[in-house]
Amino acid sequence: MQQQHQQHQQHQLACGAKMAAYRYSRPPLLAPLLLTCVCLCGLGSVLGSKPAGVPAELPDPPGLRAADPAGKDAPAPAAAAAAAAAVVGASQPRRATGWKLSEEAACREDMSRFCPKHTWTNNLAVLECLQDRREESELAPDCNHLLWNYKLNLTTDPKFESVATEVCKSSIAEIKECNEEERGRGYLVSCLVDHRANVSDYQCNQYVTKMTSIVFSDYRLICGFMDKCRDDINRLRCGSVNVGHKDVHSQGEVISCLEKALVKEAEQQDRSRPIREECQKAILRVAELSSDDFHLDRHLFFSCRDDRERFCQNTQAGEGKVYKCLFNHKFEEAMSEKCRDALTTRQKLISQDYRVSYSLAKACKTDLRKQRCSLDTNLPRAREARLSYLLLCLEAAVHRGRPVSGECQGEMLDYRRMLMEDFSLSPEIVLHCRAEIEGHCSGLHRKGRTLHCLMRIGRGDRSATVDGVCQSALQTLIQSVDPGADYRIDRALNEACESVIQTACKHIHNGDPMILSCLMEHLYTEKMVEDCEHRLLELQYFISRDWKLDPVLYRKCQGDAARLCHTHGWNETSELMPPGAVFSCLYRHAYRSEEQGRRLSRDCKVEVQRILHQRALDVKLDPKLQKLCMTDLGKWCSEKTDAGQELECLQDHLEDLVSACREVVGNLTELESEDIQIDALLIRACEAVTQAHCHDVADIQIDTGDLMECLVQNKHQKEMNDKCSVGVTHFQLVQMKDFRFSYKFKMACKEDVLRLCPNIKKKVDVVICLSTTVKNDTLQEVREQRVSLKCRKQLRVEELEMSEDIRLEPELYDPCKSDISRLCPNVAFGNAQMIECLKEQKKQLSQRCHQRIFRLQEVEMTDPELDYQLMRVCKQMIKRFCTDADARSLLQCLKQNKNSELMDPKCKQMITKRQITQNTDYRLNPVLSKSCRADIPKFCQSILNKVTEESELEGQVIGCLKLKYADQRLSPDCEDQIRVILQESALDYRLDPQLQVHCTDEISRLCAEEAAAQEQTGQVEECLKVNLLKIKQEACKKEVLNMLKESKADIFVDPVLHTACALDLKHHCAAITPGRGRQMSCLMEALQDKRVRLQPECKKRLQDRIDMWSYAAKVAPAEGFSDLAVQVMTSPSKNYILLMIALSVCVLFLVGLLCGRITKQVTRELKDR
Repeated sequence: MQQQHQQHQQHQLACGAKMAAYRYSRPPLLAPLLLTCVCLCGLGSVLGSKPAGVPAELPDPPGLRAADPAGKDAPAPAAAAAAAAAVVGASQPRRATGWKLSEEAACREDMSRFCPKHTWTNNLAVLECLQDRREESELAPDCNHLLWNYKLNLTTDPKFESVATEVCKSSIAEIKECNEEERGRGYLVSCLVDHRANVSDYQCNQYVTKMTSIVFSDYRLICGFMDKCRDDINRLRCGSVNVGHKDVHSQGEVISCLEKALVKEAEQQDRSRPIREECQKAILRVAELSSDDFHLDRHLFFSCRDDRERFCQNTQAGEGKVYKCLFNHKFEEAMSEKCRDALTTRQKLISQDYRVSYSLAKACKTDLRKQRCSLDTNLPRAREARLSYLLLCLEAAVHRGRPVSGECQGEMLDYRRMLMEDFSLSPEIVLHCRAEIEGHCSGLHRKGRTLHCLMRIGRGDRSATVDGVCQSALQTLIQSVDPGADYRIDRALNEACESVIQTACKHIHNGDPMILSCLMEHLYTEKMVEDCEHRLLELQYFISRDWKLDPVLYRKCQGDAARLCHTHGWNETSELMPPGAVFSCLYRHAYRSEEQGRRLSRDCKVEVQRILHQRALDVKLDPKLQKLCMTDLGKWCSEKTDAGQELECLQDHLEDLVSACREVVGNLTELESEDIQIDALLIRACEAVTQAHCHDVADIQIDTGDLMECLVQNKHQKEMNDKCSVGVTHFQLVQMKDFRFSYKFKMACKEDVLRLCPNIKKKVDVVICLSTTVKNDTLQEVREQRVSLKCRKQLRVEELEMSEDIRLEPELYDPCKSDISRLCPNVAFGNAQMIECLKEQKKQLSQRCHQRIFRLQEVEMTDPELDYQLMRVCKQMIKRFCTDADARSLLQCLKQNKNSELMDPKCKQMITKRQITQNTDYRLNPVLSKSCRADIPKFCQSILNKVTEESELEGQVIGCLKLKYADQRLSPDCEDQIRVILQESALDYRLDPQLQVHCTDEISRLCAEEAAAQEQTGQVEECLKVNLLKIKQEACKKEVLNMLKESKADIFVDPVLHTACALDLKHHCAAITPGRGRQMSCLMEALQDKRVRLQPECKKRLQDRIDMWSYAAKVAPAEGFSDLAVQVMTSPSKNYILLMIALSVCVLFLVGLLCGRITKQVTRELKDR
C-alpha cells in the first residue's frame, strides 16, 4: 500500500507539474492540447437511468451543518456525506477537514457575484455555480486556477476510489466487471460510470452522477480523450481556444469542434483525411456519456441556456428530457440559431450512433436484444449502431406482429419524425443530393420542406431530374422513417392535410396507418386541398416502391409474399428486388381464378385491391409502369397532366407503345376489366348512376365486370353525367383493342376464341369471327352450334354495346372519319347519334363509308336488336306491343302496330325511318327477300344485272315487283309482302323511294302543303294523281301512272278511295275477297248499275279514278300483249271488253268456216273440170 501511495504521489506531482507548465506557458495556438489526466476510461454502454431530483453535489463533511439544497435539489444521505468528507480531504491534504471554497480569497468576489449565499457552505455547489455561469461573465484568473486544481485533485486522488468503494459497495458487488477491476489505479470509478445504468443504489448513483458532471466540464479531465484525439485536434485546429481568452472550465468547444468535424466527414464525398477511428470512438463515447443530462454537453449547454429557460423551463434535467424538449422546439421562430446548430449537431451524432440518445437507448434496450438487433461494441459506428438500422430492425418487428414495448415505439416515433423534419440529419441525403438541394430546394430547410422538395423532383413533377444515387438515398430514408405507419411522422404532410383529415378521415383513430389510405381515397375529390394532394403524392411515390412501407399490407400479405413471390426479410437490402416487384407479383395473384391456382388469402387480396384502387390514380405510383413507359409517356402523353390522364393516354396509344410498356399497360387494363374499381376517378364520376341503377352489383366485394356492364347499359340515363359517360366510353374503346380487356367476354369465350379464332387479338375481329360462325351455323341449321351457349350470350351483349358508338366498330369508323367531319361535325358519338347521322346522309357518303353503312343496315334489319336507336326510342313500345315477339321480328312487330293510337310518336317516326330504309333495297327487308327469292330473279333480273353488290338499288327491284303485283303475276307469299309495301307507301310517299327520287321537285312545286303535313294519309299521292296533267317530268309522270296502275289491282293501295268507299265496300262488296282488283271491279259495276246508290264522295272519287285511268291508257298504252291482257283484266269494263272479244272471235270463226266451205267447193269444181 505504501508503494502504491508513493506511486500515486509521484503521479500527482507529475500532473501538477504538467498543469503548472500548461497554466503559465499558454501556447498561442494550441492552448489546452498538451495535458490530460486519468479520470474516466472505459467505453462501455451507458443505458441507465438517473433518478429524479438528483442533488447538486455531495453533502458537506461530517461535523459541519448540512448545506441547504441548491435550487430544487435535495440533500444526500449521511453515507454520501462521509464520502464527501473523504473526497474533500483528498482534495486538500494540507488544509483542515472543513475547508471551504468560499473561504478562499481568490474566489470570494466571483462567488458573491454568481452564487446564491446558501450554496457557499457546499464546495460542489459552488463549483457547479461558477462553471455554469454565463459565458460573457469571466472569473478571476486566480479563481480559475484554484477551481482547476480542486477538480484535478478531486478526480485523481486514490482516496476518491476508496470513497467509491465505500459508497458503492453493494453496486460494485453486483457489477461483475467493476468488481474485477484492479484497485488503486483509478479504474473503478470509470467502470461505475460506464455501468451507471446498472447502479441500483440511490447514494451510489448520486455519487457517480455528480463526479461525471465535474469531469465533463473539461475534456482534459476525460481519461484517454487527449491521447486518442490529440492529432485530430491539432489537424482540425479544434484546440485553438486560448485559455487566456476563454475560461478553462468551458472546454466543451473543443469537443463540439470535433463533433462537427465528425458529422461533416460523413457528409463529404472526399474523405482523404478522416478522423482516426479511435478518436471517432472517443467522440461518440463522450456524446453517449453526456446523453442523459444536457449539462454534460458543455457546448450545447451554453448555446441553449436561454432557449432552455424559454421553452423547457419546467422540464426537469436528467434522462435526456431537456434534449428532447429542445429538439421539439428546434424549428420555433424564437429558437436561437446558435442553439439550433448545436441541437442539429447532437441529432446528427444520434443518427450515426443511436446510443447518443439516452432515452432511445434506454427504452429500446430490451427490445433490441429480443429482436436480435445486435450491437458490436468494438465498432460504435458500425451499421448496427446507426439510427436507421435500429429503426428498420424494430419497425420490421412491429410490422410482423412481434412485441415491441410501447415506450420504445414512442421513442422511435419521435426520432422518425426528427429525421423526416430535417434532411441534414441524414448524411447520405446531404452527400448525394447536394446539387438538387442547391439548385431547386434551397431555403426550405425547416419542417421537412426540403425533403418534400427533393421527393417532388424525384417523382418527376418538375422538369429537373434526381440523380440515381440521390433517389436511392431518399428511398432509404423513407424506409428508415416509415411514414406509412403513422402520417404524423411527416410534419409537412400532417400540416398540409390537417383540414382534410378533420373532415374526411375523422372517423379513423389519430395515428392509425389507415389515415394515409383515407387520404388516398379522397384524392382528387372536393374535400382534398391542393397542398395536401402534392405532399401526399410525393410521399406515396416512395411508399409505392417498397411494399413493406404499407404496414397493413405487409402484415396481411407477408405470408402470401413469401409463398408466391419468394420475398426476403425486412432487414434485407432493397436491391434484391426491383422497386414495386413484390406488389406487382401480389396483384397478379390477386385476380387469379380458382382454376389457375396459387391465389392470395382473402385478407391479403382485400388489401392488394385497396392499394391497387388508390395507386391507379397516378402512373407514377406504379414503379414498373413508370419505368417501362417513361419513353412513351414523354412521346405520347407529355401534355396529359391531369389526374388519370396519363394511363388513359397510354391505353389510347396501346398499339404505338414499345412492347414492354404495351405489356404492362395491357396487364393493368385487363385487371381493370375485372375490377373497374381500380379506376377510382371513373367510379367517383359514376356514383350517381351507380346508386340509381347499379347498386346491386356495386355492393359486391369482388367485381367480375358486372359493374362496367351495368354502367354501359345505363350510359344514357338521366343520372349519367358527362365525366362518367366519357370515362365509360373510353373504357369501351380501350376494350376494342384486345378481347382480354373485356373480362366477362374473355371468361365466357376464351375457349371458343382459341378454337375458332386463333391468332386474333382485337376484340372487334374476335366478335366478327364468332358472330360469323354463329350465323353460318344458324343458316346451315347444324345440329350443334360450334360456339358455346355462354359465349353466344356474352357475344350478344358485346354486339349490343358496340352498336351504341361508331368508334366501337373500327371497321365502320375508320372509312367514315372524313365523312363524319364533313357531314356530321356537331353530332355526338354516343347514343348511336353519329351512326344515325351517317344513315340520313347516306347519299352523300364516300363510296367506302357508304358500303360500310349499307352492310351495317343489312345486319340491323336482319337483327333489329342491334339497331341501337330503334331499341332505345321504342323501348317502351316494344314492352307494350312485342313482349312475345322474337328478337329478329321486333321491327316487323312494331310496323304492324305503327298506326295504333297507343303508339309513341317518336317511336312511330323511327319505325317510318326504318321502313324508308327497307324500301330502298330489298336486301334490307329480310322478310321480303325470303318471300320473293324466286320472283326477283324471274321478273327483275335486268335490274340486278345493271348494279354491283356494293351499290344500292334505290327501290328499283321493289318497284319492279310492284308492277308485277299489278299484273298479278307474283307468287302468293311475295304478293302478300308487296301488298303490305304498297299499302304503307300509299299512305306515306316517303316509303316509295322511286317516287321520291323522281318527283321531289314536282312535290315541292305542286304538293308542298300536303308534304308539310305531319300526318301522312296519302294526301301527297292524291295530289300528284289529281295534278297528273301538270306534271312536267316524264319520270315522275311515269311513277304516278304506275301508282294508278297499282291502285286498280287493289283498292287498299288507294287509301283516299278506300276511305271514301269504305261503307259502300261493306254494303255492296262484303262477299268479295280482297286482292287482284276484285273489290275494285265490284265498285265499278256498282257505279254502272243505276239501281245501286253509292256514297257521293265514293262516287266522285271513282269517277275521278276512271278519268285518270282513261288518261293513263292514252298516255301510257300497253307495251305488249301481256300488258294489254293485264289492262283488260283490270279494266272496270272488263266484262264488256271480254264479251266483245268473244263476239269478235265467234264472227271470225264463222267467217272462216264460211270461207272454208266456199274454198272447198271451188276446189272441187276445178277438179271436176
